[in-house]
Amino acid sequence: MASDESYLKYVLDLLSDVEQVSSRKMMGEYLLYTNGILFGGIYDNRFMLKDTPAARALLEQPRLESPYPGAKDMILVDTDNPEQIAKTIIAMLSELPAPKSRTKKR
Repeated sequence: MASDESYLKYVLDLLSDVEQVSSRKMMGEYLLYTNGILFGGIYDNRFMLKDTPAARALLEQPRLESPYPGAKDMILVDTDNPEQIAKTIIAMLSELPAPKSRTKKR
């Protein structure tokens, strides 16, 4: 089931305290980035973050779920506390890989 654009807007509004958040639609779902770093996504209208030690430490009782069959588990986010979500994402960034530079094909 694809995610709704209205849910994407809701999540992006929650993340207003995080700098330069962007999204990319991919196969009906949405990947979420800040400063080009992938930190989570929206899958079947579920907001999920990558599973990192910082996210586990800062989120109360993190619940792991698979975003889709065959994928690594991610943390399902409770959207009731936007300030805590923003703090968690900012803390996660140092644990996530830097964006890969793309080379143009000739």
